[in-house]
Amino acid sequence: MTNLNTQATFVPGRLEQMSTRIAFFIAGLGIAAWAPLVPYAKARAGLDEGTLGLLLLCLGVGSILAMPMAGHLATRFGCRRVATGGTLLICAALPLLATVSSIPALIATLFMFGAGLGTVDSTVNLQAVIVERASGKNMMSGFHGMFSLGGIVGAAGVSALLGLGLSPLGAMAVVIVVLVLALLKAAPHLLPYGSESSGPAFAVPHGIVLFIGGMCFIVFLAEGAALDWSAVFLVQERGIDTAYAGLGYAAFALTMTAGRLTGDRIVRRLGATRVMVFGGLTAAAGLALATFAPAWEAALVGYALLGAGCSNIVPVLYTAVGKQTVMPEHIAVPAITTLGYAGILAGPAVIGFIAHGSSLSFAFGLMAVLLVAVAIGGKVLRV
Repeated sequence: MTNLNTQATFVPGRLEQMSTRIAFFIAGLGIAAWAPLVPYAKARAGLDEGTLGLLLLCLGVGSILAMPMAGHLATRFGCRRVATGGTLLICAALPLLATVSSIPALIATLFMFGAGLGTVDSTVNLQAVIVERASGKNMMSGFHGMFSLGGIVGAAGVSALLGLGLSPLGAMAVVIVVLVLALLKAAPHLLPYGSESSGPAFAVPHGIVLFIGGMCFIVFLAEGAALDWSAVFLVQERGIDTAYAGLGYAAFALTMTAGRLTGDRIVRRLGATRVMVFGGLTAAAGLALATFAPAWEAALVGYALLGAGCSNIVPVLYTAVGKQTVMPEHIAVPAITTLGYAGILAGPAVIGFIAHGSSLSFAFGLMAVLLVAVAIGGKVLRV
């Protein structure tokens, strides 16, 4: 195995930084392209909401199972091969998601799609840790900002294509072309190695890695809550017209993306600890404002503050996991990625369960308290 020799003689530079940004864009574009297809798949297969929810879990299961495996494979075969394989798996799944109509076929396709997404997500975060460390500069926020930008381009672009009259399959063909062109640009400078091959292939996160993963879980839990429940909250609690219910998540996504694209400069100026503390408190205040202010306009401001506050916490945590020595990074990075993704998946269910027992406002209020805990955790972590 030449992985360690390759790593010792090759230092990532500007081209590797560029390829990392493109790879994050690929990950964001890939997952967002599916969202506008959900109503089509639901109608095509004749699914009710409950069955659709269970099917969507297959996507999450595929991702969570693939993430630790991707870290191990990247160590053996390099980030380039694993990220390329994951991207091609996404490209293979997208036309099937646009056409299959039977439940068994949807289950298999969503699992495959989730595995591709999890593979790319885990691998590009591992590459980002290596590339940022080699540069000696803060870069993680900018990398994650490209993921957010890819998400906006994917969701808006596919929606626009469908609105112009393209079939779901035609829209996915356009997405696949974009993904393949981006991969061809990025692949030559994706790392031919992963991290050092020390330690076991899999391990339960512990110590500081578990602490970092727990904070990732909370922040992604808040992101999942904004994605799946902000529209319901605005319609149900604030009486906003259904046609405008998506404005809450739009405000969140825009400030999240802007915060990440400018985040490296912010982290250099304020320091990682202050970004964690101020970010957690800003996110908590924003969610509290969105939840308890009576006007829907104030709720939009609150969701915007939530996005701004959350934007740079996770990138800072990825930088921190690259500096810790408790666990090898090829295990630690997929571990916190998996915990974070579990937060997005669990978010809707957890919020729904709490809201069923009390109210949606109480559930969001509890989320705000957890975000304060993240701010305190940032002070304790001292990244």
